[in-house]
Amino acid sequence: MNTVLKLLLEGEPLDTKQIGKILNLGPDAVDKQLAELRSQGVLLGWRAVLNPSFEAERRVRAVIEIKIRTEGGGGFDGIAERISRFEQVESCYLMSGGYDLLVVVTADNLYKVAGFVHERLARIDGVQGTSTHFFLRAYKKDGFVITDEASRRDQPSVSP
Repeated sequence: MNTVLKLLLEGEPLDTKQIGKILNLGPDAVDKQLAELRSQGVLLGWRAVLNPSFEAERRVRAVIEIKIRTEGGGGFDGIAERISRFEQVESCYLMSGGYDLLVVVTADNLYKVAGFVHERLARIDGVQGTSTHFFLRAYKKDGFVITDEASRRDQPSVSP
């Protein structure tokens, strides 16, 4: 893997000197603001945003809708916290509507996502049902519109 990309994916931020130069602040002022943001729970971390077609060659992403029985299992919060601890889970949200939790997962292939749902999620006390949806193509991710030709390679045409 490209060393710069690897560094970005491992979450290497700009150092305080670089941030200070950009914002015209001293390193101590930047350190103070970063520490304050972390202590307030505002800044959890940062990472690079990759073109989803690059990720798709290596990983499968899916959204799983989960319906919960609130009696037993610790209620919504207890079940959501338990699900959030699985390494496959990128995000977990309490939702309104036809299901209770929305979970985004990644795995090496479709079978591993299916195995995760069957062997892990479905066996949690309080999980009443799941519905899994696989990501096929992204048009926008984390505020970035995906328009380059690289994201379209090996994609079938769906209209003339």
